[in-house]
Parts: sequence; structure tokens; C-alpha cells
Amino acid sequence: MSIIQRLSSIVNISLAIVALALPASAAPPSYQARVVSIADGDTITVLDADNRQVKIRLYGIDCPEKRQPYGTRARQATADAVMGKTVNVHPIDTDRYGRTVALVAVPGREMLNGWLVKEGLAWVYPQFCRRADICDRLRELERAAKEGKKGLWQDKEPVEPWVWRKGKR
Repeated sequence: MSIIQRLSSIVNISLAIVALALPASAAPPSYQARVVSIADGDTITVLDADNRQVKIRLYGIDCPEKRQPYGTRARQATADAVMGKTVNVHPIDTDRYGRTVALVAVPGREMLNGWLVKEGLAWVYPQFCRRADICDRLRELERAAKEGKKGLWQDKEPVEPWVWRKGKR
């Protein structure tokens, strides 16, 4: 057996061990896709490598609803940032509506999720932001946007979208 065959065997065994160690619910691998639609500030649709449309809900954040103050601005900012572009999708979960919940970035730029929070166009969504490594950073960005009175933080009493939705029912 050649050295290359031995190394290949070792790599395959290592990958198998890692795969067995991962939980069954581990997120699928990251991938690139083209953004083909923007539903609102925190929901986009991408076309994957197999030309399938995948609805993506941005992880850990909640943008204002369309009829809320800053809702249209959040949607437009998302469109300006990613519409028609190839993005990196980093799936984390699937929500109850079947959408992929993910971090999304234009290659070479910061995550869209964090950028929207930093610009004051989204809140950290405490009910669904559970990964400390991501959520701690998002909370830092939210704090800075709030202190800088960016975007929705210019309002005296901005209403979180999850509170606003309950009031509309």
C-alpha cells in the first residue's frame, strides 16, 4: 500500500469518527447560493447549486415588520446588501415553517445578521438566539447601535417585532 493510500485511509477513518461524534441534528454544511428574493429584512430566498429555492430566516435576529417603523428600511437594506448576489449560507437549524435558519454573508464581508443589528435595523431575538458564541456578539452590536441611536434606536420607545405581532392579533 502506497503512502497516499495509507493517508487516504487514515483521513477516511478520521472523518467517519468525527461524523459519528456529531449529533444527529447537526446542521448541514455551509454552501454558496444566489439571492433571488427578499421577503422582509430577516427572510430571503436563495437558489442553491441544484437550482432549488431555499427560504432562509436569518439566525438570532428579528427585523421590524413591514408595517412597523423601520420595517421597509430593514427590507431595503437587506435587498441592497444581498439581492442578486452570491452569499455564503451557514445553516444552524430549521424553523417550524420549514425555513433554513442561518447566518448569511456576502463573501469577504461581515454576516448580514450582525450588520442589520449594528445598523439598528434588527433586534437580537432572545427566544431564538441560543448559541452563546453568536448571540453574545449580536448583543454587543445591539448595545452599540442603541447607544449610538442608530436606526430604530432613534425612536423613544421602539417596539420589538415579537411584541408588535402579538398586539396585532
